[in-house]
Amino acid sequence: MGLLDITDLTVEFPTRRRLFVAVDGVSLDVQPGEIHGLVGESGAGKSTVGAAVMGLLDPPGRIASGNITFKNQQVSGLDDEAMRALRGRKISMIFQDPLTSLNPLLTIREQLTETIRVNLDVSAEDADKRARDLLDRVGIPDPDTRLDQYPHQFSGGMRQRVVIALALCSEPDVIIADEPTTALDVAIQAQILDLIRDLVDERRVGVILITHDMGVIADTTDRVTVMYRGKVVETGPTAKILSTPEHAYTQSLIAAVPRPHKKVHRFPRINYGGDDPDFAIEDLSRNWPQYDNVSGDPLLQVRDLTKRFVEKRSILPWGRRYFTAVDQVSFDIMPGEVLGLVGESGSGKSTVARMIAGLYKVDGGTVEFDGDLVSDLSNREVQRAYRQEIQMIFQDPFSSLNPRMRVDQIVAEPIRHHRLLPTVDIPVRVAELLDQVGLGAEARQKYPHEFSGGQRQRIAIARALATQPRFLICDEPTSALDVSIQAQILNILKDLQEHLGLTILFISHALPVVRQMCDRVAVMQRGKIVELEDSETLFTSPSHDYTKELLSLTPRTENMYERPGSEPK
Repeated sequence: MGLLDITDLTVEFPTRRRLFVAVDGVSLDVQPGEIHGLVGESGAGKSTVGAAVMGLLDPPGRIASGNITFKNQQVSGLDDEAMRALRGRKISMIFQDPLTSLNPLLTIREQLTETIRVNLDVSAEDADKRARDLLDRVGIPDPDTRLDQYPHQFSGGMRQRVVIALALCSEPDVIIADEPTTALDVAIQAQILDLIRDLVDERRVGVILITHDMGVIADTTDRVTVMYRGKVVETGPTAKILSTPEHAYTQSLIAAVPRPHKKVHRFPRINYGGDDPDFAIEDLSRNWPQYDNVSGDPLLQVRDLTKRFVEKRSILPWGRRYFTAVDQVSFDIMPGEVLGLVGESGSGKSTVARMIAGLYKVDGGTVEFDGDLVSDLSNREVQRAYRQEIQMIFQDPFSSLNPRMRVDQIVAEPIRHHRLLPTVDIPVRVAELLDQVGLGAEARQKYPHEFSGGQRQRIAIARALATQPRFLICDEPTSALDVSIQAQILNILKDLQEHLGLTILFISHALPVVRQMCDRVAVMQRGKIVELEDSETLFTSPSHDYTKELLSLTPRTENMYERPGSEPK
């Protein structure tokens, strides 16, 4: 018997049309002092297993059969009161989306100290000290200041660290970590995984680590269970599963992982039950405008770009305190080039992107696009033309799509705004775009919630392509996607760049992805660019200490590709 035992677990969701089985006869166990990885594509049932253990299944979901035991105590079937005594105190969960896990109306101090005092018998003073220590332990700088701030004042990666701190408040025996490092850069990811490993070693905590990041699995877990469509297809020691997988699905998952040590032209398709519809790049490029890029001048020039945010407000100017998020950043992007922008969470990457896109006001410096000054868009004509030629693909395809609009309305919106086509021709163009990104014209009448994460990102790409832009800003476009869907989206972006001549600013914290996608890479630290080199030079012989540190922290996954024939062509 383990610390946590799951035996023949089946979870059902009754619907009007049919009975959907999300988890079908899953068995796994977690031993004290062990990290057990749970991997699989989106929809495989991984998070449902975690929710079932925590008693947090969304209605009408129910445990139809099977047993969940914690220290030989039956967990499945406990009433609400008994479950509340167990949940959080003995079994804790780190959720994937930090925004939905944190109360936007309470400070971080209030949320942490309340959780500590509910689960541990300590004074208010001790709870406050523990809260500060927890923030420090999960790597949040200046915890004394941060404790009195609200979730919206944190970056995505820092919010995730707060969620991890909340899960550790009660000193639990079992931690279910559901994609705990999805929004984190490699430096913070390594810090968090080291923290989890320290807890496992010091306190013999058992961890179920749910993730789509095979590098994290390779670096961190002791055993791994692979799920596909609600069933377990393979389980065993991590080293064995990753080096000699027996099941076809496991083999395809591993094949789709970006290589950290070698650049490949394309990512392999996952054919084992995968959904990888064709992206019709030829149809898209047939009517795409051809731009004259023979001048040799940069398409985008950024000079001394600076952005400051108010950290402390005051009526009196001298009482205000500012935080410099971007500090005199300069770079050029040539026509048809893919420039990568990497750095830890809070380094200013997304702020640079938002200033270039005109979503943030520029406090200092200039942005020039094709010879026009666009950092001060006072000229309405230049502004309209610029915003037609530059489009942005965001990290989270769900929150970047309006849930109240149908897909055809979402894709048509930029066409209508820029008055690119007569109203009568717009539905035809929308249907073409959806066909070209592999969704089919029948997707027009559906809403975003009816699609998977990868399909939603395809909708976001169709919307971005609706204006036939010259320049794409991709802000962590695949970090919320599992490896198989990530491979699809990255292949699409490669096609767009190669066949349409698109210029791309590619922001990511996944260094293997950056190596595969980018011609040159700029490394940001604390609002400044510390190194800018061509991709292969930067990855093989970096010059700055910070770049070397980032590369050293990247999970090593070379052992996954040692099988004959496992490397893509």
